[in-house]
Amino acid sequence: MKIDGLSIALTYEDGRLVRGATRGDGTRGEEVTANVRTIRAIPLALRRGPRGRVEIRGEVYLPRASFERMNREREDAGEPLFQNPRNAAAGTMRNLDPALVAKRSLSAFTYQVVTDPRDALKGVPYRNGRREAATADAVTDALKGVPYQNGRREAATADAVTVGDGLQTVPSHQLEEGGHHQSHAALLESMREWGLPVESHWRRCVGIAEVAAFCQEWADERQTLDFDTDGVVIKLDDLALREKLGSTAKFPRWATAFKFPAQQAHTKLLRIDVNVGRTGAVTPYAVLEPVFVAGSTISMATLHNAEDVARKDVREGDTVVIEKAGDVIPKVVAPILSLRPPDAVPWVMPTTCKECGSTLHRDEEEVVWRCDNPSCPARIRRSLEHFASRSAMNIEGLGESLVDQLIEQDLVHDFADLYHLEPSQLENLTVAPRDPKSERAVPRKLGKVGRNVVEQLQRSKANDVARLIYALGIRHVGEKAATTLARYFRDIDRIMSATAEELQTAPEIGPVVAESVRAFASEPRNQTLVDRLKAAGVKTTTDLPEPTVDPVGPLMGKTFVLTGTLTSMTREQATDALERLGAKVSGSVSKKTNYLVAGAEAGSKLEKAQKLGVDVLTEDEFRDLIMRGQA
Repeated sequence: MKIDGLSIALTYEDGRLVRGATRGDGTRGEEVTANVRTIRAIPLALRRGPRGRVEIRGEVYLPRASFERMNREREDAGEPLFQNPRNAAAGTMRNLDPALVAKRSLSAFTYQVVTDPRDALKGVPYRNGRREAATADAVTDALKGVPYQNGRREAATADAVTVGDGLQTVPSHQLEEGGHHQSHAALLESMREWGLPVESHWRRCVGIAEVAAFCQEWADERQTLDFDTDGVVIKLDDLALREKLGSTAKFPRWATAFKFPAQQAHTKLLRIDVNVGRTGAVTPYAVLEPVFVAGSTISMATLHNAEDVARKDVREGDTVVIEKAGDVIPKVVAPILSLRPPDAVPWVMPTTCKECGSTLHRDEEEVVWRCDNPSCPARIRRSLEHFASRSAMNIEGLGESLVDQLIEQDLVHDFADLYHLEPSQLENLTVAPRDPKSERAVPRKLGKVGRNVVEQLQRSKANDVARLIYALGIRHVGEKAATTLARYFRDIDRIMSATAEELQTAPEIGPVVAESVRAFASEPRNQTLVDRLKAAGVKTTTDLPEPTVDPVGPLMGKTFVLTGTLTSMTREQATDALERLGAKVSGSVSKKTNYLVAGAEAGSKLEKAQKLGVDVLTEDEFRDLIMRGQA
């Protein structure tokens, strides 16, 4: 079963539990050893387990019975209820009070044993005053000496070793798995004998028909389980064959996941509103009569874009079918036409921005409407949140509520203003969480937290310029492109002055990214912004190694465009896979496009590709192409 819980890494030394850590975002997590010790299902000592140091992987979850009991108690006490077991489990594991954690009756399942023979942490450097610990799926001594911050210690649980400013992933397939075991089934049996909790409904199947039958069985029966699950993980049992198959850059070739059909519910669509994002994209969403589906109460759902609203003919007042895509993201599937009110009229996209009143526009090749006003309050708000995010400048404490206050109090208008804030300006600001039903819903003054935020801002000045480039929020420039630009051009001045042609000389930088960077750099306000950031002491150079260019690739010279929703991988993962094979990924279809990859709900790009005679690949055909290219 694919457990819908919180990923955990357990370190055992000579059979004794010495450390527990969340696996976080895949590169960093938090030490939660004290909390792990309160979970009865996790043994403090293994029975006849392996000697030496091993890492046991698994999932911490909150049983449904415990979740229901806990919410009854919270309701009786007049406290806000948890929305679903997964959120409750995640929040509980991060709580600083082990006694409270023990009361909530968490449980766990384990499914993997990994060791690392290479001692990956030798020489791991300190950065920004704290150790960036690398665990490469290994169990290490990385936490010795790692400082506490905000009351908890940052743990090393990444599949990574630290290289310069970033983390270089070391896939788990490169590590020793299972020791002397020849099959995954045998490993699971041994884990159970060691006293580890192993989910009992797994089955060794012979042939795809048995696999399909198992998936269908539990798609029908999953509600009978005492834990949330959104699918089945299908793995090759023979560990030697796994080693031969290996992995792509992102995925093991010996495993896949079958996601259960999304759970659906019916509710009333009260109104359709729009959000304005940091790049000016204006996205419609549905405000719904609250309804419980797939473990949580839903009151809003995405409508993607105006074209999608028109295609589905969704109207205010409709009774609609909603579902959680992947049991996570709520979306409106369709209206129930037999229940449509007689006065319901088709929804029309606004022509002006609701935040600043600017006229909206849409490029011919896009389905997204945009607000082009860089001074739009909504764009500034979202941009500041992005700038401070963990993947960007990583400014802890600078969240949505504080950003709102900084804008309302006229303290900040752009990124450079952040670096001129004084603790005295922040200490008296009152902030409150966005969710009024959260556990910490009481508005509070920042107080000393304001000083901590200023310290975080000062610390962020030392970040590599790759982070700054990504933080600037240049359209089409993600983390990977930002790192590539930093490594190739070495400082931000060279990037700002480069022509579109010069930008495309950087590995894997195509015309769409190049034109977007050029458009950003040509704006006087952006030139002034970069100058002010430099004057404030923000680092604008890189220490990353220069890129190496592999001139050979099976897809070298081919241009791909991605459209629609891919179910087996994210857009970023698909782009990464293509670029590793030498292809370029463009954001628009033209005569120069070689292939269009069409996922679910593909829109106008598919129509244009068909008109131009561009080869169209389904998601399955695309995956086959990638697998052949990386074989």
